[in-house]
Amino acid sequence: MDHQRSSALLDEALDLDWTQPRVILIEDCVETNGAFLLHHLLKRSLALHTSTSAVIFLALSHSFSHYDRILRKMGCNLIAQKDNKRFVFFNLLTLECPGEKISCGDEGKTSGGLSSLYREIQKVIAALHEENRKNITIMIDDISLLEVATHGSTNHVLDFLHYCHTLTLEFGCLLVTVNHGDIYSGMERPALLLQMEYLADILIKTEPLATGLATDVHGQLTVLNKGNCEGQGNSNSRNRTHNFHFKVKENTVDCFYPGTRT
Repeated sequence: MDHQRSSALLDEALDLDWTQPRVILIEDCVETNGAFLLHHLLKRSLALHTSTSAVIFLALSHSFSHYDRILRKMGCNLIAQKDNKRFVFFNLLTLECPGEKISCGDEGKTSGGLSSLYREIQKVIAALHEENRKNITIMIDDISLLEVATHGSTNHVLDFLHYCHTLTLEFGCLLVTVNHGDIYSGMERPALLLQMEYLADILIKTEPLATGLATDVHGQLTVLNKGNCEGQGNSNSRNRTHNFHFKVKENTVDCFYPGTRT
């Protein structure tokens, strides 16, 4: 199957207009890790509108070298993008901010943690060339680790995510987040997951096959495209659910409908 054709199936389901404010939630599990979706969207956001786009990446799960190695295999040089000020990387592997509230103004200002992080994101956006502000993508590689950093304070994490959401509306940003649905198994669905699913314009779920493991299929994707932005996308893809299978390869992902794999 042609690589462009197979990844195009995913792009068609997402139906993104990169100039419009959108929130994308990737919800994965241990059996079907959704990191490949983050890599795909990162490459796409840097490949499109090369002179007018920028990515702000909040890394709680992996280092810069990890993402640079993966994206190089996909034909994207993150070091070059950093040098061109189109890729801003926040290394948050040691982030710890217990008992902190976020404030937009000077009141409640703190020296670190989520409040400081939000202000740093604001500074980065303000410092971008006006042309680059036309297509800003903010990515968070693991929301659950934000909860760990705040010692389980869901409210503080939600405050931070809501403020990031206001940036998408103010600047027309794309906000991409990853969360692990199975870490909440055996308990009532938490407020964080419910709120993120509510905020999401596009929800992407990776799940194992109902029939179990298969050699040529790594799992199934469900893409719920709500199309909340007025005039966003085409009428055929808004408010629709797309289901297909996927296989992750070294430098791409194959997406295909069940029964069409040869």
